[in-house]
Amino acid sequence: MIKQSITLLISSGLLACASPDTSPDGLAGETSDGRPDCIFRSSIRGYNVLDESNLIIDSSGRNKYHVVLRRRAYEINSTWGIGFDSPGSRICADFSEVVVRGHMGNESIRIASIRELSQEEYEGLMIQFGKMEPEIEHAPAPREVKGADVEELDKAAIDDSSGN
Repeated sequence: MIKQSITLLISSGLLACASPDTSPDGLAGETSDGRPDCIFRSSIRGYNVLDESNLIIDSSGRNKYHVVLRRRAYEINSTWGIGFDSPGSRICADFSEVVVRGHMGNESIRIASIRELSQEEYEGLMIQFGKMEPEIEHAPAPREVKGADVEELDKAAIDDSSGN
């Protein structure tokens, strides 16, 4: 009985260490200093649906967050709105859920990761998911360059100097 308990404890620890990363930067929804990104529920101002499992949340202070859901929310593109369910005042990965108010009723989906975005990362995600067109840099208009003029040589002068 004790051996089984110890084996179970060690297996649980190894399984936790071997869990896959959920964010593209390998931080599993954490900032570079190890703290998870969370959003205060009262600071949420709006959202953009990127696809059925990716959202951008706008919060006060012009902050933007990439929210990845654990599974697809099939009615998220056609819903009138979404909500957040959390045990506290903060929306955090693994503890909070997005509630999709769809035609077939409410659907709760756990949040896999939340990551604060820089302006460049925000624009990159919007372009990647087809929600924004990339800025095209136009080549500058050709300008006239002053240089050496081409001179035509007098054929008669060339023949006289060569002795023909």
